[in-house]
Amino acid sequence: MRNQGLGSWPARRAAMSPGRTALVFEDRPVTYAELHRRILRLAGALRDAGVRRGDRVAYLGQNHPAFVETMFATYVLGAVFVPLNFRLTQPEIEYQLRDSAAVALIHAQPVDADISVKIGLQAYEAFLAYEPVELDEPVTHDDVACILYTSGTTGNPKGAMLTHGNLIWNCYNLLVCVDVASDEVTLVSAPLFHVAALNQCLLPTFLKGGTSVIMPAWNVDECFDLIARHRVTWMFGVSTMFAGLAQSPRWADADLSSVRNLMTGGAPVPEALIRTYQERGLAFCQGYGMTETAPGATFLEARESREHVGSAGLPVFFTDVRIEGSPGEVLVRGPNVTPGYWNDEAATAAAFTDGDWFRTGDLAVIDEHGHFRIVDRTKDMFISGGENVYPAEVEAAIFEHPAVAEAAVVGVPDEKWGEVGRAFVVPMPGSHLDPADVPAFLAGRLAKYKIPVYVDVVDDLPRTGSNKVRKGPLRERPL
Repeated sequence: MRNQGLGSWPARRAAMSPGRTALVFEDRPVTYAELHRRILRLAGALRDAGVRRGDRVAYLGQNHPAFVETMFATYVLGAVFVPLNFRLTQPEIEYQLRDSAAVALIHAQPVDADISVKIGLQAYEAFLAYEPVELDEPVTHDDVACILYTSGTTGNPKGAMLTHGNLIWNCYNLLVCVDVASDEVTLVSAPLFHVAALNQCLLPTFLKGGTSVIMPAWNVDECFDLIARHRVTWMFGVSTMFAGLAQSPRWADADLSSVRNLMTGGAPVPEALIRTYQERGLAFCQGYGMTETAPGATFLEARESREHVGSAGLPVFFTDVRIEGSPGEVLVRGPNVTPGYWNDEAATAAAFTDGDWFRTGDLAVIDEHGHFRIVDRTKDMFISGGENVYPAEVEAAIFEHPAVAEAAVVGVPDEKWGEVGRAFVVPMPGSHLDPADVPAFLAGRLAKYKIPVYVDVVDDLPRTGSNKVRKGPLRERPL
């Protein structure tokens, strides 16, 4: 095959294991052979609609087999996949579509954007009414496979480019750390537009010929039901998802006997929650990484989870990780690291140091066993329910309120979400600003998880000698 990227995977899997179940959605199984045919039909339809090598193809919607088919069809064509966060507001989605210059969009929710090919899921099956035609576009490991948007500290999202090689090497790293088997039944319960659900669960399972059980959206009861009904062996979740399972009245009697591995990331997991699962004989595989590292950088294998509770683990097999100082910024180098940001040379240059070491912006210490422990973030970003929130973006939106003179946003601890936003707002002289006005103003402008839960109206903000806002004292203020 000339296509040496992920676009060749469906054909290879269909040849090796045509009758195995690739996907299960709403209890309907799809074999690898069936999935391959559907991907070729979609690729043919997109090609006839004008999609060419290097073009961007976007997907917007909850988890669905159409996400998987659109992704692989895009890779078959040598095009670039752009998965969009369905939780974002219309203006945020439109920005990402414009920035990526997407020529095609498969969507499950309405979107107002000028795109050449725009197919809703209701018309999706009709769009696939093509005879499967074998396609073999030349694709190398260095070609860009996807663009995943991460909010920038300047307020504008940045499109992190991941190559086919980045994704493949990340799979290799994951398979070294986790004993993924050919009979794996993986519950894909986190959103597929997230790098972890996509690259740490779906793709490694596909590579091994296992089965991915796709949940449209997270639901505690449905999770318990699917684990028992399909004998799920592996799942990924952020800490809020695992906390929800442990807090459910079904927890004590739930049938989890099939589960071999639990994997988490996105934010530190409270040690008490880890021990709750260990008491059920279940171990967490914990990892640290980010979109730009595809995402694995360090990993704590299940066999070490009891001895090193709360650790982010060791560098993954094919990747180098170090820190500068102690605590120091985490730097990552390896074949899984992004080549840079889409159409943003300045951000790309700023993201690397000493040549090819990627600057994560996170602070860590390394213990006597060589394990990394993430202690803080050099950037102001915080994580709420597994979602990255960048204060600069939220502050920019608050500034649009006519009664606001200044604003500063920090993350504060929250039992349910890990962290939530707290905004300190200075009103315009002579203006009255009620704290409730800010969340109401942001509704529809920002995704719900970005909107601050707490709002303090203050007379001024603490500043440095160079007039920059000092966020440390704001984080320390009692609620």
